[in-house]
Amino acid sequence: MCLVDFSYLIIDSNAARSLQIRHFMEEYQELAYLEDARTTNEGLNAILKYKPDLVIMNLDQEAQTRFEMCRELPQYLDNAPLIIGVATSTDHAYQAVKHQFFDYWLYPYNEYDIRKTVLKLKKRLPKPEAAPTLLLQSYKDYQYLDTSEILYLQADNNTTDFIMRDGSRISAYKTLKTFENQLPDNFIRVHQSYILNRDYVSRIHYGKNRCFLKHIQTELPFSRGYRNNVDALKTLLTQRALHRD
Repeated sequence: MCLVDFSYLIIDSNAARSLQIRHFMEEYQELAYLEDARTTNEGLNAILKYKPDLVIMNLDQEAQTRFEMCRELPQYLDNAPLIIGVATSTDHAYQAVKHQFFDYWLYPYNEYDIRKTVLKLKKRLPKPEAAPTLLLQSYKDYQYLDTSEILYLQADNNTTDFIMRDGSRISAYKTLKTFENQLPDNFIRVHQSYILNRDYVSRIHYGKNRCFLKHIQTELPFSRGYRNNVDALKTLLTQRALHRD
């Protein structure tokens, strides 16, 4: 079994071209497709929502607007995605180089060129690291939590409870917001009172507004204010899953 390492989205109003790219990329199980965006504004919104590792962008459409978008990304993201430009000619290649694009593909796409790009991508992007350890400190007590063992966090006034995989519950005298800013990206805020570890999500039920986790019977609610987080989680988990159409 191959785990997904990297995610990508496509900005292109041409559905046929987008589908062709996805067809070529399906060979690489470590790459997870997220979404198609038809316009530059939709693309920027998708980038900020999903924070992909890679963006494949059609430069035959809205080229200057898309270059401007690339310049804006560092304002919003600590780690901007790698960008691949695609076009029917080399007219925008110089601008792509100036904007530090990772690669530039000419249409019609060449499977050999895409394969070379993917191999370069795998060398360029960092491999997923081991789960970090979270320090809980209270007076003279220092407690170290393996974040991969945390199922979810629950707010309790100004304290936070950590519910662990082994069934234990550990309390910390800090707010949920404090830990939201410290935890790695696999922890998702789904409610004013809950942050869950997406690696343990087994089911998302939109009818009940509930998330189900492995190893426990507890159902975690999600609220309207965090619906975008849940939608992004659903998209990522669906792309990682083996499923029958």
